[in-house]
Amino acid sequence: MTPNQVTLARVAAAFAAVALFTAGEKVLAADLSAVILTVAAIALDGVDGYLARTRGLATSLGAQLDILGDRVVENLFFTCFAVAGLISLWVPVLAARAGRTGFAANSMLETWWGKSLVASRASRAAYATLKCVCFCYLGLMLPLRHPAGVVSDATFGPWFAVWLSEPIAYWLLSAGQILTGVTVAFCLVRAIPVICEGRRYLAAEEPPRKPLAAAAIR
Repeated sequence: MTPNQVTLARVAAAFAAVALFTAGEKVLAADLSAVILTVAAIALDGVDGYLARTRGLATSLGAQLDILGDRVVENLFFTCFAVAGLISLWVPVLAARAGRTGFAANSMLETWWGKSLVASRASRAAYATLKCVCFCYLGLMLPLRHPAGVVSDATFGPWFAVWLSEPIAYWLLSAGQILTGVTVAFCLVRAIPVICEGRRYLAAEEPPRKPLAAAAIR
């Protein structure tokens, strides 16, 4: 497979995972399949880059497609869970705004701390792990939510109803919101170096201003 095909495959896996989480939320097999597809969608993010480097297939279009695939996957999951009422609607908005900085990260970062925070393997692995855990957790919590936002035993899947009580359900939903907050916060922190270092490019594009005295004479 080419790197671009891998990118498209992980986007397709994300759509399939969301479909299984939402359509089969009361079936354990559907949830487990959705978890596997979610892990695949996140894990394949490193595969396309590896193929591009090792096979000499790296292109500017492929790099942009890789980043675009990341944004599609992130916003797909966050929007799904926001619409379901598990997280705030501001989460996909903030994630999308922070994610836009990724398109210029590789070309704009020059400081060591910026590269370490945004482009290092440790940072990327930590963010990928957070996203994977967050998406899988929220997907499994979908059976706990009620269309009206109230937890009800009638909405529990059969494998939840055996042991789950309403107070525990509220704690689990709250834990999901905390996990989402940590994930989004890490995303915003990774955007800070790009914003800071990108200011000099914006300043360089500004036309020189004429002195006030000269402007008044003319």
